[in-house]
Amino acid sequence: MTHILIAEDEPRISAFVSRGLESAGYTTTIVTSGDTALEFALGGDVDLVLLDVGLPGMDGFDVLRHLRGQGSSVPVIMLTARSSTRDTVEGLDAGANDYVPKPFKFDELLARVRSRLRENVHTGSITVIHRDISLDPLTRRARVGGRELDLSAREFALAEQFLRHPGQVLSREQLLSRVWGMDFDPGSNVVDVYVRYLRAKFGPDRIVTVRGAGYRWDG
Repeated sequence: MTHILIAEDEPRISAFVSRGLESAGYTTTIVTSGDTALEFALGGDVDLVLLDVGLPGMDGFDVLRHLRGQGSSVPVIMLTARSSTRDTVEGLDAGANDYVPKPFKFDELLARVRSRLRENVHTGSITVIHRDISLDPLTRRARVGGRELDLSAREFALAEQFLRHPGQVLSREQLLSRVWGMDFDPGSNVVDVYVRYLRAKFGPDRIVTVRGAGYRWDG
């Protein structure tokens, strides 16, 4: 599921935007400072950033410059109460993909979000490589060494989640949300079933069960 980071220090605005985006089928995370926004955006699990210019600490322009300076191509839409042409130009020159002045209508913001995400489809298709395994999201091809694996769409999506976060414990709730787009159901065993499928194809020792917490990719 598409994950959008909302970097906004006004609770009324961030809550309004978050509710609207989640109703449209996206998952959201809200942060209220520039430093935290940069940390989350560089974490690799964000598909788009809504970035307020007037954040405390590091402002939105500085966050954007650091993001682009470290090679991140995640789409960024700047949000600001400032309306001068100079601010708009500064944001775009720093690497913003779009610029939305406050106050804004949610429908317009949503349209811009969808547009920027469509533009970024190929950017998000960079091959994921971990040790002897490679996943190509664009062609849906998986390889172990020189051997190509036949994975279903769900198997591929689950493997991609693990390989983008090697060594990290991912809970069943996280995996259900990211791969199936489902709210956590304690009675569901779909994650466990698909983990068994991946173990059968990639090898039984690559995915470790962390009792009471979830799974971790160690292979």
